[in-house]
Amino acid sequence: MDNSEYILNEVNKGIKMGMDSISTISEKVQDSKFKEDLQFQYNKYNEILNKVNNKLSEYGKFPKELNPMQKTMGWISIEFGTLDDKSDSKISEMMLNGTNMGIIKGVKLLNNNPECDPDIRNILDEFVKFQENTVEQLKKYL
Repeated sequence: MDNSEYILNEVNKGIKMGMDSISTISEKVQDSKFKEDLQFQYNKYNEILNKVNNKLSEYGKFPKELNPMQKTMGWISIEFGTLDDKSDSKISEMMLNGTNMGIIKGVKLLNNNPECDPDIRNILDEFVKFQENTVEQLKKYL
């Protein structure tokens, strides 16, 4: 197999980090519309994750789990990031930072793998476009 498995696992990792962050941070959000937007993002991540998992299963592979250290570092980052400031603006800023990292990773994968399977490219493109839309949505809460 070409880089298909690697690409799918990187998207899987980005999605799981996003979903974990949303799960952790949602309880700190005060604004009900912001909570709804985060729930929408979580559900969309899950939808893309299902596509990733289905494609991996075609290769006879299973999605990799997040490294426990990555999960812990994400949780610590959120807890310390909101220690002094639990405002929706601060939470939005933190979510924007993580989402931008996902966009950068996704665009690099797109640019560095022009010959990848069209189905995988579509999943990757959907992941990047969704995150770009998420950035615009999160800016409302800054």
